Amino acid sequence: MRQADIYRKGVFAGVLTEDGGEYRFCYDDVYLMRDDARPVSLTFPLQSEAFVSPVLFPFFDGLIPEGWLLDIALRNTDISILDRMSLLLLCCKECIGSVSVVSRQNIGDEV
Repeated sequence: MRQADIYRKGVFAGVLTEDGGEYRFCYDDVYLMRDDARPVSLTFPLQSEAFVSPVLFPFFDGLIPEGWLLDIALRNTDISILDRMSLLLLCCKECIGSVSVVSRQNIGDEV
């Protein structure tokens, strides 16, 4: 299982999880209670129920760089272009726009 903390304008908004070929995005309860809470994307309206998909959500996949920047990431790592979650975790901590993706250290992961 791999997880990423999702931030909107520097504020923790929720968690993206990849587990067993399934992707889930769930807003944080504290974020949902904020007066200034806004969706991270129009495809993810504010709700307490998790969004579930068999593939990486197009919104998050769209954050992954393309072209020469993607080539640099692939050339300098052992990540496959098909491993979209790894590319998202590697390349999207400080991407253009209001959303940031920060890898979450999971229990059992090597440090």
